Amino acid sequence: MLGNAELAERTGLPRPTVSRLTRSLVDAGFLAYDHESRGYRLTVAVMSLAQAFRYDVPVIDIALPLMKKVAEGEKINVGLAVADQSEMVYLESVRESRRGVFRRAEQGSRFPMELTAGGRAYLAGLSAAQRDIVMKMLAARHASHWARIRREIDEAGRGIARDGYCVASWQPGLTAIAAPLVAPDRSLYSVSIGFHLASGQQQELVQRYAPMLLELVDDIRVSWERRHRS
Repeated sequence: MLGNAELAERTGLPRPTVSRLTRSLVDAGFLAYDHESRGYRLTVAVMSLAQAFRYDVPVIDIALPLMKKVAEGEKINVGLAVADQSEMVYLESVRESRRGVFRRAEQGSRFPMELTAGGRAYLAGLSAAQRDIVMKMLAARHASHWARIRREIDEAGRGIARDGYCVASWQPGLTAIAAPLVAPDRSLYSVSIGFHLASGQQQELVQRYAPMLLELVDDIRVSWERRHRS
């Protein structure tokens, strides 16, 4: 539940502009105003938009059974993501649980582009001009820490060029490897495999899972191209 003042602060837009936008979104049925809390919330119409987007992206249905096969066989996490400005958004995420592999409600969840394997793989897949635009946005976000993060992003790019994948440990005890995926229409995605590890296991597990990741990306690409031609 957010009011106009909070929306203006988060977006950087002037308060009158936010007021006009929220009023238009209420009229269109995408926002509802709660008089008691004096804030806005999303309506169910937004769910329809999300479903329309999902059904218009064929890579999800193509990739999901292939991702699930890898996740089930190895008890690891497999994700497919795309960028929204300077953040990454999961289109699909398959994760192992005690009751077996299942599709968690992870679609639409966000993670940092600059700190993660999936985000850095995506950056490596961009053209130089596109990457420069995004890197400027990321640099403004991090200020004094940017030099270190930039070095890590550059190293990830070299890893993609050399090996086809990059490695990052964004969260304690969890390492991910990722590779870019270019669709037949030239749209760009990233595919990642994440796994938990104990001390000293990273190199061993990266070497184990990297061929699986590259094969998964190739399988998705080939299946997608086959459907695109038919």
